[in-house]
Amino acid sequence: MSMLILSCTKDEVKITASANPTAGALSATATTLILSKDNATKPAVAFNFTAPSFGFDAAVTNTLQFGIKGSNFASAKEVPFSAGVLTKEYTVVDFNAFLIAMKLKTGEMTQVEARLKSQVTEASVAPIYSPVITLSVTPYTLIVPASYVYVPGDYQGWSPSSADSLASVTSNGIYVGVITFLPTKSFQFKITPKKEWNVAYGDAGGGSISTTAGDNLTVPSATSYQLTVDLNAKTIAAVPLSWGLIGSASPGGWDNDTDMTFNNGRRIWSLTVDLKVGEIKFRKNNGWDENFGGSNGTIAAGGDNIPVTVAGNYKVEFDLVNKTYTLTKL
Repeated sequence: MSMLILSCTKDEVKITASANPTAGALSATATTLILSKDNATKPAVAFNFTAPSFGFDAAVTNTLQFGIKGSNFASAKEVPFSAGVLTKEYTVVDFNAFLIAMKLKTGEMTQVEARLKSQVTEASVAPIYSPVITLSVTPYTLIVPASYVYVPGDYQGWSPSSADSLASVTSNGIYVGVITFLPTKSFQFKITPKKEWNVAYGDAGGGSISTTAGDNLTVPSATSYQLTVDLNAKTIAAVPLSWGLIGSASPGGWDNDTDMTFNNGRRIWSLTVDLKVGEIKFRKNNGWDENFGGSNGTIAAGGDNIPVTVAGNYKVEFDLVNKTYTLTKL
């Protein structure tokens, strides 16, 4: 059997990879999917796969790839997996959103191909791919667009035109988002249905809001809060919610978090920060009850510390929706 030898002259480390690695096998619980909004919360499909083998002991990254049949996976839509994960389940609404993100036509059946891409960190070892499976899918139209309210306040200069927003993804009158209040400002704000002062909701007491209330709304302290505004019941709730960077590579070491800022439009946490050589993790509300580590751009609850191998100024992004992170050196 022919063998592929990779070596590092400096450390005299050799990696031997099989000339015939074994790809994982991919399967789906359904291959014909006519999606309907009436079944939005029901299971749609699950993808299962077996672990691949490269013939040597290495950390393997698995990614599920989707492409229009005949495109040879050009501009493939990818879903990365954490180590040890061998399945991905979708509800109808989630898989429908995924297909729309692939720019498929709604109400029409399209054939989509899926495969598992497996790779290791060694640059000279080529990725391996599972056999392709074909799905016949029909997504439905998302009839109701998202709607927004806005949060002008002292934290941003009382300007409705540039205020951050809270979103109602189904336009049901309940709006949710994260607002960061600064320690150098007061913690007062109002809620406006548009980016103007014509109509504004103030504090009516007891968690209620009203357009006739003169008092500003307020939170107790400088941190990030998840705000939930219910315009049906005319109520507001504010719950402290922050995610921070911690670790030997971060400014606060393992003792103090460096807080990140939430982008309500992109739904990600981000931070521009100087990092040292070391390790980092992401944790919620300055505690260890909820924390994420990971590798190769994928996060996992309680996962491994993320290495920082080169010191410098970085833009760090943390995406809880897609379970990913990026460290971009500036």
